[in-house]
Amino acid sequence: MKTSNGALSLAALLISAWLINTSLPALAATSGHQGDLSHGANNFYRSETLTMQKVTFPNQYKMNVTGNLYLPKDMKAGEKRAAIIVGHPMGAVKEQSAVLYAQQLAERGFVTLAIDLSFWGESEGNPRNAVLPDMYAEDFSAAVDFLGTSEFADRERIGVLGICGSGGFAISAAKIDPRMKAIATVSMYDMGGFSRHLYGKSLTLAQRKQMIAEAAAQRYVEFSGGQTQYTGGTPHEIDENSHPIAKEFYDFYRTPRGEYTPAGSSPELTTHPTLSSNTKFMNFYPFNDIDSISPRPLLFVAGDEAHSLEFSQEAYSLAAEPKELYLVKGAGHVDLYDRVKLIPFDKLTQFFTQYL
Repeated sequence: MKTSNGALSLAALLISAWLINTSLPALAATSGHQGDLSHGANNFYRSETLTMQKVTFPNQYKMNVTGNLYLPKDMKAGEKRAAIIVGHPMGAVKEQSAVLYAQQLAERGFVTLAIDLSFWGESEGNPRNAVLPDMYAEDFSAAVDFLGTSEFADRERIGVLGICGSGGFAISAAKIDPRMKAIATVSMYDMGGFSRHLYGKSLTLAQRKQMIAEAAAQRYVEFSGGQTQYTGGTPHEIDENSHPIAKEFYDFYRTPRGEYTPAGSSPELTTHPTLSSNTKFMNFYPFNDIDSISPRPLLFVAGDEAHSLEFSQEAYSLAAEPKELYLVKGAGHVDLYDRVKLIPFDKLTQFFTQYL
């Protein structure tokens, strides 16, 4: 993997796990770090009460999307149930968080489908790890196409659940796809607002323009046959001086707690988007016209200690009724990826049962 060098002053500011420059002088590796498994962390949970099928279906642009479909074993032949599409965190794959949520909700009676977004995991799209938020949103609509024409899902009762970055992609999709009858997000990131402004709108316009210029210059390199460069993502090494957000993501993505490398990729590439495409997020505005989703309901779930809480709060303030902001006491951003004892599955079940 080759990452962008960038300016040290800018990289020092971009402390988050998404924009930190991983080619800076390496931090000392955390020896033997197995991940914090408190509060029932169980990303790789496998249910014994469900039937799982690997499914593949085309999106509108004839790119195949792959997902894990979960059906309760007590479903009868010909029965159609309410269905929920689950999207994974940005830079992750369905095996990280999405499959856990899909299984837990299927155990509660829903048909669920955990998908890999285009360019990631088992779904098609080249170059790998490319950023294209409109295509990510399209994948949710393609999943509705698949479920709505199936023998096991009621097309009038399809909902979506987006985790982290997929929260913004699900909202973007729902604005122009009324077939999505109920929309929930967990630990949502607005990848557009974050890329433009960073946390608390701390990124200056000059710094943003510098990032855009670096990505634009890299396009010449790749167009001329040069090596693809990657950016952002989770650091591969941390120490006691690393920023808390970097540590938080590292504990999930770089330890046995949640580390997963899909076929055809490598641990060096996981979570890292391509440098030349990452600025596509700066043209992504998922909260514009979010009020147009009404009267379909919106549920925003976030930890009350999450560094990403501002995004759920902003979306809630802009959305129209019916809407709810549900805060999980004592939970951070990544806590809600896999900590089963903190994730409010009962709340999500109540929401989708009421509105689907």
